[in-house]
Amino acid sequence: MKSFTFERPASPAEAAKAAAARPDAKFIAGGTNLLDLMKLEIEAPRHLIDVNRLGLDRIEATDEGGLRIGALVRNTAMAADSQVRRDYGVLTRAVMAGASGQLRNKATTAGNLLQRTRCPYFYDTNMACNKRRPGSGCAALEGYSRLLGVVGVSDSCIATNPSDMNVALRVLDAGVETVNPDGQTRTIPIADFHRLPGETPERDTVLEQGELITAVTLPAPLGGKHLYRKVRDRASYAFAVVSVAAVIQPDGTGRVALGGVAPKPWRMEEADGRLREGAGPAAARLFADARTTEHNAFKIPLAERTLASVLTEARS
Repeated sequence: MKSFTFERPASPAEAAKAAAARPDAKFIAGGTNLLDLMKLEIEAPRHLIDVNRLGLDRIEATDEGGLRIGALVRNTAMAADSQVRRDYGVLTRAVMAGASGQLRNKATTAGNLLQRTRCPYFYDTNMACNKRRPGSGCAALEGYSRLLGVVGVSDSCIATNPSDMNVALRVLDAGVETVNPDGQTRTIPIADFHRLPGETPERDTVLEQGELITAVTLPAPLGGKHLYRKVRDRASYAFAVVSVAAVIQPDGTGRVALGGVAPKPWRMEEADGRLREGAGPAAARLFADARTTEHNAFKIPLAERTLASVLTEARS
């Protein structure tokens, strides 16, 4: 562990200003991902900014009929909230499918949005990784890539986004509220929040230096059946090989997003329009630009079968 300095700002704008003044600073809340990365010396911030006391831990109704979930709401509290369970069941199911009870008790909404990939080459500091060390190459391209991405990837990176929560937020069309060092706020659609790797895979999101997440907003409830199906190598405490988040209406229309297959939660509105035709046509659109390896090509038929199972359950 490298030495670092520490502070507790009094407001979100003050926290953002402090982070902008120190390019080597990181925000810390639950610490369930950042502390692991610091121990492995993948992250080595010289300054930590504790945001736990900024009052961003509430779930409130919005004027538009939706919900605002504070950045510091713990995953356990989010999943258990009566309004989330009633109106956004896919979110509760996704959160409960992630990590362990102990981690969900500490992990926060914003931290879940920002967690880094679990690509084994990212975690092995002896291997080349453009996400960890830009320009060093991507060892995964010629390595063992069974759990890595098949769509949205590039010649620089094939890592996947590890979050279950993010997949549910994508199917719900959530927004991400932020504040910048000047005190200005903005709402970023979840569809635009996570970046595809391109030639700069070290940048996971569109956040600017010092920009702090303050909340996630959910639109008015969609109705329909909310389902989340996660295929993983073991029953608990495992990241998705493939996951499917779906909201299906009584007439068979709906929305679907995938996890475990791309560098960001993967949704294509064109695929939503094919759901009434079945899993095959929808999957064909979702994976139209897929780039597989010999190890992970199985993810495409697995995702199609998982989607078929979800659609069958939704229509039963």
